[in-house]
Amino acid sequence: MHALSVEWLTRAAEFGHLFQNRWLGERFFHLPGDMLALQELIWQHKPARIVQTGVAAGGGVVFSASMLELLGADGKVVAIEPNLRQSVRERLATHPLARRMRLIEGPSNAPDVLRAVHAELGTDVPVMVILDLNPTHAHVLEELRQYAGLVSPGSYCIVMDTMIEYLPAALFTGRPYGPGNSPASAVATFLGEDARFAVDRDIENHVLMTLCPGGFLRRER
Repeated sequence: MHALSVEWLTRAAEFGHLFQNRWLGERFFHLPGDMLALQELIWQHKPARIVQTGVAAGGGVVFSASMLELLGADGKVVAIEPNLRQSVRERLATHPLARRMRLIEGPSNAPDVLRAVHAELGTDVPVMVILDLNPTHAHVLEELRQYAGLVSPGSYCIVMDTMIEYLPAALFTGRPYGPGNSPASAVATFLGEDARFAVDRDIENHVLMTLCPGGFLRRER
C-alpha cells in the first residue's frame, strides 16, 4: 500500500493536487486522509491546547480550531509562524473561531517564542503538537527536541510531510529538502535520542493515504 501511495502522490504532484484542498474556506495543504487522522486523534485525546508550527495560508489552524470547538471547553490552538502574511492574519483575526486561535509570530526556535508558547499552556493541561513549518532535517529535528516534550503522556506529536523521504528526488529540485533531508530522516534521528516516543503505524494503516508515514509519534504513558 505504501508503494501505491508514493505512486499516486507522484502523479498528483503534476497537477498541484495538494494546493486545491480547503477547510472551511481556507487552503489546507494536506490530504483528506490526514484530516481524518487528525480529527480522530483530537477527538480521542481531547487536548486543551494544540501547539502547531506553521500557519501558511491558515487552513491548518482553522482545522485545529474547529476540532477544538467541537470538543467544547476552552481549547485553543497555539500557532507559530515566522512570516505571517498580513492577509492571513486579518482573515484569522475575523474568523468565527478566532477566540480559539493564538498566533505567535517569530522563528519556532527563538527563546521569546518558546516562552510565549509555554505561557499559553499553563499547568496540567493536555497538549498535542503538530509540526508543519520547515520540512528540512535540521529544522524538524530541532523542533522535535524543543516541542515534543510538551506532549502529554498518551497523546501525540504529529510530524507532517514525512512522505518527502519516499518521493522522487526530482520533485524537490531547487528546494532545501528532499529524500535524505526530510522530516522522516529527522524523526529517525529523534527516536534514537528520545525513548518516550514511538511511531503509531495503526493510524496511517487506517487512513491509507497520508503525507505523514511514520510521523504519528505517540508519547508513551
